[in-house]
Formats: sequence, structure tokens, C-alpha cells
Amino acid sequence: MKPILFHVGDYSLHTFGLLVGLGFLLGLWAASRNALRSGLDPQLPYDLSPWLILGGLIGARTLYVFSYWDRDFVGQPWTDVFAIWQGGLVYYGGLIGGTIAGVFRVVQLKLPLWRVADVLAPGVALGQVFGRMGCLMNGCCYGRPTHLPWGITYPHGHVTFPNSATVPLMVHPAPIYESLLNLAFFGLLTLLHRRRRFDGQVFGVYLVGYAIIRSTCELFRGDYSVISDPARGVLTPGQWTSLFTGACGLALLSWRRTVPTHPRNR
Repeated sequence: MKPILFHVGDYSLHTFGLLVGLGFLLGLWAASRNALRSGLDPQLPYDLSPWLILGGLIGARTLYVFSYWDRDFVGQPWTDVFAIWQGGLVYYGGLIGGTIAGVFRVVQLKLPLWRVADVLAPGVALGQVFGRMGCLMNGCCYGRPTHLPWGITYPHGHVTFPNSATVPLMVHPAPIYESLLNLAFFGLLTLLHRRRRFDGQVFGVYLVGYAIIRSTCELFRGDYSVISDPARGVLTPGQWTSLFTGACGLALLSWRRTVPTHPRNR
């Protein structure tokens, strides 16, 4: 855990922000390669990036503030609402916000919407690899207690190791789980993009696949007031959102598979 990478005078470089930014840049690089393969301008993902960044940040922060208002913001300075460099971004909010902004810009440019979505999807999974590592370094999204040999501990002062305690609590490395799964998912989506049969297939698979990844990783999360227990019908906010996201992905795949993609556009 190292939320601040280093200080230069009054300036602090936050590890979370650095890793999120690195993930976004690598995601754009992957999307640029996919664009070239799809017959689109490889510069397109970079041209869309301001819209994706703004929409994603607004969506991710808005959903976080809405979800954790009572816990993190009541009684605090109102400026804390904008302190995204300290963490506090909900990925699904970013996905929704970035999608809305991206769709608006792609339609405005009169580009093939679903082909562009397929181009971007693998890079989103790659960006998540670094985003979750940022969570690990920031100390958020921590796991449930465990005695497994790969369990991790956080420094003194963390919620899992309060100042009054003498022994840290060993927890699942939940952010690492999700990072590794997203790395494998990125590879799968990249291969699928080269063999896709219709526009929208890769994006639809991303929605379904990430919903499964997120729901699985939520089983090991310890930072919620509600502990995941699907067998008893108890789901975390992330799992409820995953149900909706996965259903949207399945509906998209069912619809788009009836609209064949011309071979030259694959």
C-alpha cells in the first residue's frame, strides 16, 4: 500500500491516479491497433479519449458519491466530492458515463457505432488491470479475512489494521484477483476481435464477461457493509449492477448476431 508515490515540494504524485492514467493510455494503444485491423482510422481512439475520460470520470465519481455519501462525505468539506486523486471511483459508473459520452461522439461523427465499440472493448479490460492495482496501492477495495498463504496485510492505520490493534488482519488480495482475471480477459477479447462474426460481438462479450469477473471477485471483497452471499440472496451493489450489465450484454449479442458484418469490416 502506497497511496502517495513521492512528493516534490508541495506536489504529491498519487499512485492511484498514475496507474489509472497508465491503464487508460495502454487501453487506447490496444484500441488503436484494433481500429487499424477494423478498417478504421487508428487515430480514432485518441480522438475519442477526451470524451471517454470526461464521461468516465463524471460517471465513476457520481456513482461513488451517491453510493457512499453518508459514510464518506457527510460533515466533510464539499470540495471532497471532487478529490478523485484520493480514490473513490466506481467502475460501473465510469463504464456508464464513458459509454454515454462515447456513443454521443461516435453518432455525432457518423461512425459505425458497434464496430467502434468492439475496437474499444479489449482496451477497457486492459485498463482495468492497472486500475485495480491502483486500488491495491490506495488501500481501497480490500478483501475479506483469509488464512490462505497468499493473503495480504495492510499497514498500521488501515481499516484492517486499526491503530488500536497489535496484529494486522490477513485478507484476500481482491484487487489482484480482478487484475489477473482482467489481464486474461484482455487476451481473450483481443483474439475474439480478430475472429468476430458481427459488429457488437466483442463489446457484448465484454459486458457479459466482466459481469462474471466482477461478481466472482465480489465474493472476496470485505469493504462493503453487505457481505456477498448469493446462496441466501444477499448481493453486493457490484453484483446487482453486474446482473443488469450481463443481461444487457446477452441482449446485445442476441440482437446483433442477426446483422451480419461484411467481411471487409472484420
